[in-house]
This record gives sequence, C-alpha cells and structure tokens, in this order.
Amino acid sequence: MSRTIPIGTVSRETGIKVPTIRYYEEVGLLPSPARTDSNRRSYDAAAVQRLRFIRHARELGFEVEAIRQLLTLSDQPERSCADVDIIARSHLAEIDEKIAKLTALRSEVQRMVDEGEHGRVAECRVIEVLGDHGACLHERH
Repeated sequence: MSRTIPIGTVSRETGIKVPTIRYYEEVGLLPSPARTDSNRRSYDAAAVQRLRFIRHARELGFEVEAIRQLLTLSDQPERSCADVDIIARSHLAEIDEKIAKLTALRSEVQRMVDEGEHGRVAECRVIEVLGDHGACLHERH
C-alpha cells in the first residue's frame, strides 16, 4: 500500500500553501485526492511530484492554462516534444515582451529622475511627466 500524505505535510514538502493546493484542485491542475474516513484530503507521492512541477512552472512564470497543457503532455511520455516546445516558445516571447516594456519603463523613470532635480515641487520633472503622458518618451510602458 502506498504512503498517503495529509495536506499540511504536502504543503510543507512542496512549499505550496494549503489554500493554493486546494485552488489547484479546483481549477483541475491536481486531481481530487482520496479522502480519509474523517473526510480529510490524503495525497500520494505522484500528487506531491505534480505539485512540485506546478510550483516550478509557476516560478518560471507559466500561466495556469499553459501548466494544464504541459501537465497533459507530461502524462503522454511517448508523444513528440513539439507541442511542449510551442508552449515554451510562446512563454519566452511573452517574457521578451515584458522585458521590453520594463526596459522602456525603466528608461522613462530614469529620465524623469535625472531631469527632475529641481528645488521645488512646482519645477519637479517627475510630477510634470506623471501629469502629462505626452511628456513621456514611450507611448506604452
């Protein structure tokens, strides 16, 4: 008989909070676990491994739907890796887009700070730029 693990222990072993584990069950990333006679959740080693997968994917910024697809694919080990690559490349493109936006954001705030060194708020470049988006170098940030 395989070892069953209560949700608190699973939480400690995976670093995932109990409410988040329940959420993953609710959204279908984690199958509903077996229940004890007292109706408490009871997990097995496969569930713990699945939660570690989910946690690592979340740490890497994958959204829930992408994780769902990756989990489905991971359950089919003989399948081609092409679909996994498509998901990862799509996520990489999203990361690159975020980096570009953050780079523009950083340069805009840096410019506001560099140009804003005046003695009074009335002459403050930061306040001026925040009040008039037209004074920004970038349309989107």
